[in-house]
Amino acid sequence: MPPFDVPEGDPFGAHNLPYGVFSPSGSQERRVGVRLGDHVLDAGAAAVALGSPYAPLLAQPTLNALLAAGRTAWSDVRRALTAWVTVPAHRATLEPLFHPLSEVTLHLPFEVADYVDFYASENHARNVGRIFRPDAEDSLTPNWKHLPIGYHGRSGTVVVSGTRVLRPSGQRKGPGDPVPVFGPSARLDIEAEVGFVVGVPTELGRPVPLRDFREHVFGLCLLNDWSARDIQAWEYVPLGPFLGKSFATSVAAWITPLEALEAARVAPPRRTHPLLPYLDDSAPDIEPGGYDLRISVAINGHVVAEPPFSTMYWTAAQQLAQMTVNGASLRTGDLYGSGTVSGPTERERGSLLELTWNGRDPLDLPDGKRTFLEDGDVVTFSAWAPGEGGVRVGLGEVTGRVAASA
Repeated sequence: MPPFDVPEGDPFGAHNLPYGVFSPSGSQERRVGVRLGDHVLDAGAAAVALGSPYAPLLAQPTLNALLAAGRTAWSDVRRALTAWVTVPAHRATLEPLFHPLSEVTLHLPFEVADYVDFYASENHARNVGRIFRPDAEDSLTPNWKHLPIGYHGRSGTVVVSGTRVLRPSGQRKGPGDPVPVFGPSARLDIEAEVGFVVGVPTELGRPVPLRDFREHVFGLCLLNDWSARDIQAWEYVPLGPFLGKSFATSVAAWITPLEALEAARVAPPRRTHPLLPYLDDSAPDIEPGGYDLRISVAINGHVVAEPPFSTMYWTAAQQLAQMTVNGASLRTGDLYGSGTVSGPTERERGSLLELTWNGRDPLDLPDGKRTFLEDGDVVTFSAWAPGEGGVRVGLGEVTGRVAASA
């Protein structure tokens, strides 16, 4: 089908236009592109061909120049792209600049600066508490309802969808082991998350208030926070995640701009504890901070969970405020993950830790039972959000295949 002739209702129609970076078939050159149906438009070449003033932002090997340009530029560029792919007068000029998705190589779409991961789902946090602290009076830690908990990860191991994930090795110590042992993780897990991409940086010492969230965050993508549960369990007492998390974080090849998700914005769950002013999102001038994103988790093509992002207790705006309230600066290309997305039912749990209740209840898959991931397993997250008029906004997918430890 020609690139302009996208079927009505296609989740990657002109209402969406997510950004990515690709190399055309037979080329090593990286180009900024936007997805339309099952094609990708060379956005930089289109801007040059049409004499657009946005060519310096789009004729780039990464999205970083566009990310740094700010909200006004983001809106102007999106408006221009929408016109380019919908106005018939541009068709003859742009048709040669479209490439079938099946013939291009997709790359990590931006240079990742810092990486932070949060723990924002109350359902996930309560499940983890019940698994590891079954006798505790409250399954949540005392601080959980007062601030978004997070940790700083390793930006250098953020990889694009389709990159193989090598099973990590490290120290482990099971309940019956007299001393730690070293070897490949035997409890490799997934975490279904949403990543938020920062565009406009800040100066050191300047916190970002809730109302400025959309001045700094460009868009979002699906994210898999791979987790080696046995390595993590031994190393994270008393500090936080380290080698159990830092070996790989997979992100989707497509970044969906926040402007494409206006119809998906929802209020977060009811707050059960009073919040300090910098996190209080109850003021009428604070826009709804939640997003209605429908995620599917598949292992080897078999859907095992459908976590709903609308249930996340802490919003992306609150997470950004927490990241910067101590004066920590933002950099263009900062990435922060939402934390595992889990809903209230068993079918809505976003990790194998929860789905199998720490290995107690194996999953029955067509190719055998699973407690945690085996070598060769392929994990795929996909998602969509409601758009204007009932159309879906596709969020693409993030996929990774587990490879045996080196």
